[in-house]
Amino acid sequence: MHHRRPGRERNPLRRDADRTRARLRAAFMLACLLAVICGVAVGRSAWTDAGRAAAEIARHRYSVTAVTVGETTYRAGPGPTTRPVPVAPATWRDTSHRVHTETVPVPAATRNGETVRLWIDDQGDATTAPPGTAHIALNAISLGTGAAAGIMLAAGAAVHARLRIVDARSGRAWASEWASVEPRWSGRLRPGQGSGDD
Repeated sequence: MHHRRPGRERNPLRRDADRTRARLRAAFMLACLLAVICGVAVGRSAWTDAGRAAAEIARHRYSVTAVTVGETTYRAGPGPTTRPVPVAPATWRDTSHRVHTETVPVPAATRNGETVRLWIDDQGDATTAPPGTAHIALNAISLGTGAAAGIMLAAGAAVHARLRIVDARSGRAWASEWASVEPRWSGRLRPGQGSGDD
C-alpha cells in the first residue's frame, strides 16, 4: 500500500504564482528582520561615536558665572522661522582668571547686574553646552530608525514590483486557460468550430 508523505507532494490547486508570492512574502519578512538588526547596529554605533565625541568636547568646555552689564535685547534667531533670542552684554572670568566681555544669550527679562550661567571654551570665549545624553540618544535613535526604515522601504518596493509582475503573468495565464476551457464549460462553440467538432 502506498502511503503519502506529508509535505512531499505538491498541492495541485496551488499554482506557481502562489508559491512565488509566498516566497516573496517570506523574503520581505526576512528583510524586515535584517532591517531591525541593521537599525540596532547603526543606532549603537552612533551612540558610541557620539558619546566619545561628546566626552571629548566636554573636556574643553567649562561652566562659569557671568554678570550682565547691560539691558536685555533680542537678536534674530538662527533660522527664518525661529523666535528672536534674548541677549545681553555680560562679563566673566575664564579658568586663567582673565576677564571677558561679550554679548551672550540670556533668559528673557534678565536685568542689568544679574548673574547667568555660561559655557566657555579653552580660550574663555562663550560657546554652547556639550551635547547631553538626551541629545545623543535622540540622534542614535533617529539614525537607527532611518536605517531600518530605508531597508524596509527598499525591500517593500522590490517585493511590490515583483508581485505586480507575478500578478500580470498570472492574469495572462488565467485568461489563456479560460479561453480554452470556457467554450466547453458553457457549451458555446468557438469561432471556426463546427457542431460535429470536439
